[in-house]
Amino acid sequence: MQFRQQALSKLQSPEELDLPVRLARPQGVLALAVTLVVMAAASVWAVTGSLSSTLRVPGVLTHAQGSYVLQSPVTGQVTGVLAKEGQHLAANSPLLKVSTPQGDRYVRTVDAGRVTTLVARIGAVVTTGSDVATVEKTGTKDPLLAMLYVPADRAGTVPVGADVDLTVQSAPSQQYGTLHGRVRAVGRGAQSSQRVEAFLGDKELATQFTKDGPMVAVLVKLVASPSTKSGYAWSSKGGPPYALDSMTPASGAVHLAEQRPIDWLLP
Repeated sequence: MQFRQQALSKLQSPEELDLPVRLARPQGVLALAVTLVVMAAASVWAVTGSLSSTLRVPGVLTHAQGSYVLQSPVTGQVTGVLAKEGQHLAANSPLLKVSTPQGDRYVRTVDAGRVTTLVARIGAVVTTGSDVATVEKTGTKDPLLAMLYVPADRAGTVPVGADVDLTVQSAPSQQYGTLHGRVRAVGRGAQSSQRVEAFLGDKELATQFTKDGPMVAVLVKLVASPSTKSGYAWSSKGGPPYALDSMTPASGAVHLAEQRPIDWLLP
């Protein structure tokens, strides 16, 4: 009988219209309002806001024409070293004097430039085709630039004109800050270790730059500044109190173009 009485009561008021309506608690309304405001603000920011990102890559200070490895055209013993590292030589200048069975012969530069590495020493025996020096093809007044090596799958994100902050190995950033530059050109194709070595004239650097695969070369023009000793602009007031040398390793922080957050969600 008890269950029957409950069923009859249910039929008499099927929608329970006689029960009071329960309203949401004030805390719940406040939480819902805050959630809606946050979602609206996030939606506006995703459409109108912007985010910037930085790409960090290795590189080196150099000159636009690159370097070449000078090889001995003869076999014999070095009896004279006629230049020193850092010296500028004209094309066809004698660099080494080598004693051969046919008499004294000279190893001469191919193009004008600065001797960056001198391998041969007096008393050393050289053979035909052996590396004896690295010469950077440059005039005495050619400005420095930075050559950065970017992974091939990221090169497309680097725009010409992008700002670059360079950390130079010979100028600690904690003391002198970073060197300022701008992207001047982005290479059209990836370069193998052999191509990088052919430009830099340095096998060790080429191997280091391409250890993760072929890289795209990015040319960075340094921002000039007549008020600094180095002749270039730095994030610090004056930068290092000395000139910069080419073939100095550096790392670059490339500031990529700003993007809207919503672009990251769209295909």
